Amino acid sequence: MAADTSKPFFPAAPNPALLPSGRKPSRLSPEASYWRSFRASELTPANEFNVTHLAFSPSSAPTLAASWSTSVLLFSGDPLSPLPRIPASQDVAFSPSFRSDGSLLAVGDKKGVVRVFRADKKQSSGALRTLTAHTAETRVVRYPVAGGDKVHLFTAGDDALLAYWDVPSETPVFAAPAAHRDYIRAGAASPADHNIFATGSYDRIVKLWDARMGKTSTLSFSHGELVESVLFLPSGGLLATAGGNVVRIWDVIGGGRLLHSVESHVKTVMALALAKMTNTGETRLLSAGSDGYVKSFDYGELKLTHSMRYPKELLSLACSPCGTVLVAGSSKGTIYMGRRKKKSTGEDEEEGKGVGGELDWAPTKPEKRRLAPSNYRYFLRGQNAKAKEGDLVIEKPKKVKVAEHDKLLRKFRHKDALVSALARNNPRSIVAVMEELVSRRKLVRCIENLDTEELVLLLLFLHRNATLPRYARFLMGVANKVLEMRAEDIRSDENLRGCVRNLKRMAAEEIQIQHTLQGIQGMISPMLALASR
Repeated sequence: MAADTSKPFFPAAPNPALLPSGRKPSRLSPEASYWRSFRASELTPANEFNVTHLAFSPSSAPTLAASWSTSVLLFSGDPLSPLPRIPASQDVAFSPSFRSDGSLLAVGDKKGVVRVFRADKKQSSGALRTLTAHTAETRVVRYPVAGGDKVHLFTAGDDALLAYWDVPSETPVFAAPAAHRDYIRAGAASPADHNIFATGSYDRIVKLWDARMGKTSTLSFSHGELVESVLFLPSGGLLATAGGNVVRIWDVIGGGRLLHSVESHVKTVMALALAKMTNTGETRLLSAGSDGYVKSFDYGELKLTHSMRYPKELLSLACSPCGTVLVAGSSKGTIYMGRRKKKSTGEDEEEGKGVGGELDWAPTKPEKRRLAPSNYRYFLRGQNAKAKEGDLVIEKPKKVKVAEHDKLLRKFRHKDALVSALARNNPRSIVAVMEELVSRRKLVRCIENLDTEELVLLLLFLHRNATLPRYARFLMGVANKVLEMRAEDIRSDENLRGCVRNLKRMAAEEIQIQHTLQGIQGMISPMLALASR
């Protein structure tokens, strides 16, 4: 039998649930899109050495220096490629720091010796200068950032010594032997003045120094935790400190006033860095922690904008001056590099527009994204709009606030409702509750079940309000009922006897007042009768 070709082979309508949805996937924020555009790779494989410090040179062709065992690893180019390493020490090397022109590199070591090398040559020779003043690990070596100062640097270490050096002569301009009371593990040079720098120590104190004032610090304040890193923000008036799981921002111009605290890490924050976003020109404060996270913080808006997860705990962090390369050093010797994907020339030119100028440091607000019906806020639009003339306004009914004794009455907890009303000491509410209990025939039972303290509350209420004309007839009946039902309890308790004596005195005074009023009424009545004639 031939098949009927006039009808479709599958006559049933397609199931709507199986059709592809018309909803678009949720879009990432501009900040998240920017940081996710960095391609991840590893500059060094895992090993047993800690990468304690990372630093980029400020020159036009940035070079990365990483402290790695007894050497300093150098990387340069686009993308970063390794250069011949510098044998910086016979022991562990720490804190490489480039001079402002990028030609010299200073490195500290575990024995306290600081050496200065040439960094602008592919084949590195021996140390040009050797600075010896420390007796323990030199964890802080910093060249000045501002002013083009090329002959000075400051160092600090675990011996709590702070030294400010004249590098050509290899002599300290001044040295502060007890700059802190514990290891000095953090330091930063000010971008506003080459004479100013900051140090942070395991004594939880952060200090500001001015090379013109010598051994005396100009400002000190407490971070509250062991200080692992300090960093000046681009204006030079704000200082970020890291220690514990907290990053704090201080106003150093305002005398060390705390502006904001960020507790976004679950373990110790080990390093801070500044990163310039190439798409907007804004600057972000980055923090790396031993929990394996790098957090991006917008210090203009005082909010966390993005988090990046790494497979190992992090000890160091740096971002290239152009903002296209982000590197993080781990406790297992691995250096992770994130390199931003290149865009076309037209897009780069568009991104470059409006970046320069006097207000580079001021964060700009990103464009508002258009709300789609898939967003919950789409349905909250216009709630704060004011009605215009001629508009029909439908008001939301106001929620009636129910008193506690009313809630208890609805639950048939009669005694608790009476006690709650007595505790509020509102005569109108108490009488209303009593009348409701009378209508439910529960007032007598409630009075029977009151304990001594609750009975004292009831007698005090009767003493204060039983003579009020508005409630006198009802409350006098309640007072008689209380005295009749709880006579045994009143005789056995001193507090209750005192309340009853007060009640009796009040009743006697009220009777005396009523007698006086009746006498006055008897004198006035004949006069009123004569006047009416």
